[in-house]
Amino acid sequence: MSLPFERLKQTFGMRLFGWLKIPLLASVRPSVVELTETRCVVRIPLRRWTKNHLGSMYFGALAIGADCAGGLLAMDQIKRSGQPVSLVFKTFQATFLKRPESDVYFICEEGAAIRDQVRRTLASEERITEPMHIQASVKLPDGTFELVAEFTLELSLKRKA
Repeated sequence: MSLPFERLKQTFGMRLFGWLKIPLLASVRPSVVELTETRCVVRIPLRRWTKNHLGSMYFGALAIGADCAGGLLAMDQIKRSGQPVSLVFKTFQATFLKRPESDVYFICEEGAAIRDQVRRTLASEERITEPMHIQASVKLPDGTFELVAEFTLELSLKRKA
């Protein structure tokens, strides 16, 4: 399967999940830029629905982006395990560094840690909770990225009965 088609399929799946289960997620129109075993990048466009009164991205839209990047990577690792696992986020911490005045890219590179957490969850009767880190960046005119926010979410997993 071609890479652009795969990204389109992943984006459609995330948006469909949003429309069916979390309509607020779908309202920001996230797109999958990259999804591998180790890394997830999600883009949220700066548009009327995601802007605040200052013209930068609203912090609620930023929170949704962090949730999407971390949650999608975790859901992908759970799917790869082939076992049923319940996923929730327990805590959310954000550090806002600069006003994002263009589309924002949310990057989570915790795939290996999440895979290990899924493995430990499946071997246990207990809920396993671990922090995951997500960075939010904007693309500059020269093609480089500038960090605008950092997030720490506690991913909590439990094997389904």
